Amino acid sequence: MYFRHIRDMREDHDMKQQEVADYLGIAQTVYSRYERGFQTIPVEHLLKLADLYNVSTDYLLGRTDNP
Repeated sequence: MYFRHIRDMREDHDMKQQEVADYLGIAQTVYSRYERGFQTIPVEHLLKLADLYNVSTDYLLGRTDNP
């Protein structure tokens, strides 16, 4: 499943995939798979991304357009 907001938030914060991957403690290739929807995002990583970008998990998952 592809989650557009995850990539959008990274780009809005002028971050590279490697920087976000380092924050999550994973390889950049794994993070890239999250953005492209080729790998399921574990809940703990979803929560960390929501904290990093100060948005709701529903926003990151595309369930709402209200951050």
